[in-house]
Amino acid sequence: MSPAPRLPPAARAIVAGDRRALARAITAVENDDPAARPIVRALYPRTGKIPVIGLTGPLGVGKSSLLSLLIGRLRTAGRSVGAIAVDPSSPFSGGSVLGDRIRLERRADDDGVYFRSMASRGEAGGIAAATREVARLLEAAGFDLVFVETVGSGQVDVAIREVATTSVVVLVPHLGDDVQTLKAGLFEIADIFDVNKSDLPGADRAARDLSELASLGRSADGWTSRIVRTSTTAPMGLDELWEAIEAHERFLDESGGRVAGERRRLAREIADRVREHVGRDVTVRLDRDRELRSLLDRVVARRTDPISAADRLYRQRYRAR
Repeated sequence: MSPAPRLPPAARAIVAGDRRALARAITAVENDDPAARPIVRALYPRTGKIPVIGLTGPLGVGKSSLLSLLIGRLRTAGRSVGAIAVDPSSPFSGGSVLGDRIRLERRADDDGVYFRSMASRGEAGGIAAATREVARLLEAAGFDLVFVETVGSGQVDVAIREVATTSVVVLVPHLGDDVQTLKAGLFEIADIFDVNKSDLPGADRAARDLSELASLGRSADGWTSRIVRTSTTAPMGLDELWEAIEAHERFLDESGGRVAGERRRLAREIADRVREHVGRDVTVRLDRDRELRSLLDRVVARRTDPISAADRLYRQRYRAR
């Protein structure tokens, strides 16, 4: 058997627990710096084994406070945690609007927690394209699990499914008839519904409505969404929430869903990356290539339409022969 390939120095430093090397690698990934690619490639075989827990839901439901308490509970149990918060992007700099969230309480000297705020960079669903790779870097750095908290864009925030092994949709009381709209968005991606701020009036009704919806059917893998209630002011329900997360992770292992889910996520990632490469190539060629500029001129002049132009370009330049 041939020996395992030697890791690049930066990758070795990350595996050894060097947090500065980890931070530099994450920055390089975020910036799409080619220097990150050898590190990511070298560490990839060490990934895909730990839970990645997604926290999503509308703005103002208390996801960050909930995440802070969950991290505290896990650290008390001796588990190391990586956390990624995907924030809105600045329309000017492209950077994270909220930055490093000070409302996430954590000790600066605790090496068992690593928090990183990332800009969504306009990605649909509030998930940056680099989030998958950052989660893998955190796993390679030795963390027991990774949380990904999304920007909180409501029903469109379903891309967390392409990153997380377990998706927790956080909601609040006073949903009323609005809960019906979840069937078209968040309901399909929720492994767990968490009615947060359950110390407020209306929590019973919200939990009951969600339970009724969850009883209508199961996901494709046979899992029925669980409903839990939490409060970060009391606090209450944290143990129940974590037990539900662990139950879903066990289900993935016992049902074969973990392998199937990873295969689905990786297929989507490969397709996304090919789409990104082709999109960049087309953008450049439409500006520089004489034939494609002529094609664009015809679309602008309404002598052909964008769909026909795209089909022609695909057939001529990208379809496998």
